[in-house]
Amino acid sequence: MDIVKSLGHPEEMYNLLKFKMGGCRTVMPKLDYETMTETMRTCFLYLNQTSRSFAAVIQALDGELRQAVCIFYLVLRALDTVEDDMSIPLEKKVPLLQDFHSFLYQPEWRFTESQEKDRQVLEDFPTISVEFRNLGQEYQDVISDICHRMGIGMAEFLEKKVGSMKDWDEYCHYVAGLVGIGLSRLFSASRLEDPEIGRDTELANSMGLFLQKTNIIRDYLEDQQEGRSFWPKDAWSQFAAKLEDLAQPQNLNAALSCLNLLVTDALRHVPDVISYLTRLRNQSVFNFCAIPQVMAIATLSACYNNPQVFQGVVKIRKGQAVTLMMQASNMDAVKAIVSQYSQEILQKVSHTDPSRDKTLVILELIRGKTVTQETLQSRGHLLSPFYLSAAMLLAAISWQYLSAVAGQNPTATDMQGH
Repeated sequence: MDIVKSLGHPEEMYNLLKFKMGGCRTVMPKLDYETMTETMRTCFLYLNQTSRSFAAVIQALDGELRQAVCIFYLVLRALDTVEDDMSIPLEKKVPLLQDFHSFLYQPEWRFTESQEKDRQVLEDFPTISVEFRNLGQEYQDVISDICHRMGIGMAEFLEKKVGSMKDWDEYCHYVAGLVGIGLSRLFSASRLEDPEIGRDTELANSMGLFLQKTNIIRDYLEDQQEGRSFWPKDAWSQFAAKLEDLAQPQNLNAALSCLNLLVTDALRHVPDVISYLTRLRNQSVFNFCAIPQVMAIATLSACYNNPQVFQGVVKIRKGQAVTLMMQASNMDAVKAIVSQYSQEILQKVSHTDPSRDKTLVILELIRGKTVTQETLQSRGHLLSPFYLSAAMLLAAISWQYLSAVAGQNPTATDMQGH
């Protein structure tokens, strides 16, 4: 039960209760499905089925940007599903990836041979592509261009391994940095953000790389089990003969050294993330960008020096995620969150870790970008111990009541688009 996992974290319990009682609407406003076309409603349904986390922040975007980003996400989800599907022969997969952008303008194109869990976005691609063609030309141009460039990059890395750290940056650029660049161009095209947001590709690229590297680090074991390998050889070969050897209990110390090296490399993108977020002016765009980034820094903190990365799944608590979603609504709060998790990592840095010096340097850079009087205050307005104790008891009782009521209500949730 989610509330049980947060028992030792009163603030999370309070926010879980607040979220369940309607606080979710501050970051996930209810959509007006009645005014949408049937195909657009289906697109939002697919969005919720393929990514709960991104669905929440996408649906909160203002105006026509919401539909544009929804379609952008689904097009790239379809492309990514082709890349991930190990059942598609290489001779078929490479041209599929390279030509995928052209399918946006072929009304009847669909792909029915995928075995992946998200295959519905390929099997019903005509529903997505028709809504793509309904977008303004300025949005179509961005989505088509990014899809093309990403497909080319994905095809390239099908036929070569991620070897050097430079390769890792390049692969993450193709699969995530381009997403950050494309989103930034969409923000500017919508006029909700300044043109400079769309032009500064370096900062936008870092936004994507930070998220992607976090996912790759966290998903070590899952990727190994699926026959995929994204940890760069230049990193793991310092500590093991084969990447899969890191999962062996006798190699734990070497595995943690490799893990910490990669976490340190991911952390070097955080200063760019702070710079990018500081430029944003629209509240819905800020929330959309900030929430995944604070989730990522929390995930990296959970992964750092953690043997569980090689034994199972490392996930942040739902109460932790809800708290981050509700707090990351302004720059001071984001800086405070990043500072908090950076300090958590700092406390776990071992004197014997081979990457210790580099880790300390990047954590000091992050501290310089995040620690101000305002950020200290924004994390200092905690509730009193007495109030939190009472809130914990109230939260537990109320959670049980609300769960019982919800269990009697057969209505589907708004997040499913019904």
